[in-house]
Amino acid sequence: MRYRKLDENGDYTFGSQQADFLRDSPDAVAQAVSTRLKLDQGEWFLDKTEGMPWKTEVLGERTAATRDSAVQKRILGTQGMVQIDSYEGVIDPETRKFTPTAEITTAYGQTTITGTS
Repeated sequence: MRYRKLDENGDYTFGSQQADFLRDSPDAVAQAVSTRLKLDQGEWFLDKTEGMPWKTEVLGERTAATRDSAVQKRILGTQGMVQIDSYEGVIDPETRKFTPTAEITTAYGQTTITGTS
């Protein structure tokens, strides 16, 4: 698996040739999971069904039954994923943010991912 690195602002890195890529590592899979979680469903013009269903299954008042399974399904659908070892979704009522955290096993080893919406 080869995945272009992101900088601290979330932009692709360029100018360092092969050093701009993550290769066959847990970090490559973790970055792929992170970018897949950030893609809103309907945002990609080539496939409006692709993306994370944040508005319909995760965020909102009546999504308690679907939020964690939707995030886990998206994580497991990522190339290089083997399994989710542990998962926790935390809602902060004051900031109204949902933060999923997962320890995952990839084809290249284990790592932890944390997302925010």
